Amino acid sequence: MSDDNSSQDSRSRIARRVFPDGVDPDPRFTLANERTFLSWIRTALAFIGGGIAVEAFTSEIFTPGLRATLSIVLMVIGFILAAGAAVRWHRIESAMRRKTSLPLPLIIPIVSLASALGAGLLVLVFAGLL
Repeated sequence: MSDDNSSQDSRSRIARRVFPDGVDPDPRFTLANERTFLSWIRTALAFIGGGIAVEAFTSEIFTPGLRATLSIVLMVIGFILAAGAAVRWHRIESAMRRKTSLPLPLIIPIVSLASALGAGLLVLVFAGLL
């Protein structure tokens, strides 16, 4: 038998577990949140692909240690971005369902810092300082 709460809620069991409270937001906002999530995933895949490309195609440019380090750093940034995108999507969807203020996007400073560090490292490498 089902309880009163689940009989009134037409959402799937998974949807009720992931978002137990609140009401469904306007579908346009949910779809916009999903598009933003997919954009972050695309960015994460670009970092991961960049890490693979550095390891595969830069053997004449970088020393083996530097190439491996740069490759690993790029891939780790990609994995962090993918995880951060999922957390961000869930936090925003929850806030919309509870009709509360949207949380601050903590993933943006991570991308900015990682990009600045990566650019600085490349400048040092091509200037011959590393």
